[in-house]
Amino acid sequence: MTRARTYLLTAIAAGLFALLSGVFADGLFTQHWWDAANVTNSAIFTYVLLALIIAAGIAQARRVPPEGVSTAFGAVTTTAGQTEDPRFWRLLTGNVYWALLWLPLRFFVGREWLAAGEEKLRASAWMGGGSALKGYWQSVTAVPAGGHPAITYSWYRTLLAFMLRHEWYTWFAKLVAGGEFLVGLALLVGALVGVAAFLGTVMNFAYELAGSASSNPVLFGLSVFLILGWKVAGYWGLDRLLLPALGAPWQVGRLFGGEGIRQPGPPGAEPDAPV
Repeated sequence: MTRARTYLLTAIAAGLFALLSGVFADGLFTQHWWDAANVTNSAIFTYVLLALIIAAGIAQARRVPPEGVSTAFGAVTTTAGQTEDPRFWRLLTGNVYWALLWLPLRFFVGREWLAAGEEKLRASAWMGGGSALKGYWQSVTAVPAGGHPAITYSWYRTLLAFMLRHEWYTWFAKLVAGGEFLVGLALLVGALVGVAAFLGTVMNFAYELAGSASSNPVLFGLSVFLILGWKVAGYWGLDRLLLPALGAPWQVGRLFGGEGIRQPGPPGAEPDAPV
């Protein structure tokens, strides 16, 4: 990895964020510069996220020595029945020098969840009794006389009808609003990205089962990639600290007497920085 290639990755990451924001979320660059009633949908927030991607790329490039850093793999150890991943995929999902490419996905998906959660947290229809969720459940569980119901699977319609009948919307609406906001926040700051992305897909899946397409297919697909790249997707974020501290089921973290998940990072970073 050289400085020139790092700048190229930065340009690709910035372009990808602009593409996602322009294609799958209308007006993020052109709407109100500042909207106090909906902060996360303000245009300034979009430009701040774009600037953070560029700043991370510049910071990483400056840490790379003039001669570059070798990212070649050593001898590959194989075992019976084991297949090897392509080099590109191994670098993308496990090398901190490529972590810049995860920033646009994190920022886009995180911003979408944060905006959805913020809107609900500000609305009394969600936080003051759950009337918004009640109306939604009533709509999707209704079976029209002609045509197709919104929900394809009868078991899911029965489940929502049960929750509606027992007035679960009074507390479940708060859970939805808080969950969306926290998933978005975790992705934006890079805290346990794999877990946050997984919880996001659970909500996407639930909405899609209820017959709501909207942005759910796009967010679901992007979140799957974040789950796969969990080791480095949060490197430019709090996971640089959290993963060594908490570890994983196969690698005990520092808080529990182990070393956590670690890998040498860019020059200037802490030796054996986590991924």
